[in-house]
Amino acid sequence: MLAASDRLPTLPQRVLVAGVSGAGKSTLSRRVAELLGLPYTELDSLFHGPNWEPRADFLSDVEHLSSAPGWATEWQYRQVRPLLAERAQLLIWLDYPVRVSMSRLIRRTVRRRLRREELWNGNYEGPLWGIFTDDDHIIRWGWNTRHSLKKLVPTLESKFPGLRVVRLTSPAEAEAWLGRLGQRVQG
Repeated sequence: MLAASDRLPTLPQRVLVAGVSGAGKSTLSRRVAELLGLPYTELDSLFHGPNWEPRADFLSDVEHLSSAPGWATEWQYRQVRPLLAERAQLLIWLDYPVRVSMSRLIRRTVRRRLRREELWNGNYEGPLWGIFTDDDHIIRWGWNTRHSLKKLVPTLESKFPGLRVVRLTSPAEAEAWLGRLGQRVQG
């Protein structure tokens, strides 16, 4: 596993970003895609259909995405993680402290709800009081899964030999890493 200060052996063409809810997977995926000139696909937009129902084409859409020569996306959804990891060249792990990810998740959820931001396929954040009544409310989900990657991510390089993992432990470390990546891309 690479640290934030380690140089990537090559510039990747297929990139995943892993992290718990609220860590910033989508934001970092977009930024990496832009730096490397790769197409970005938000996995949530492939998974969620109208009324938050899972889309029937999700697996085939991810198979199509992962077969392309270049892409960046988030590493989430248990059923497609192996497929994505098998094809990816780099996985960036946002291993941030719980206080960072949870505060980001809460702020994002409140902002989306108050502004009535459309998310994917006509879906919106549910009522904020749902945190008390809905086991799947995103804030409860974030709390309940906050340690879910700690044992999983460190095993990936041995399971997927073509995959390099870089671990970033703070937003500042992520910014510094992105800066170095940008410098390398520019030559």
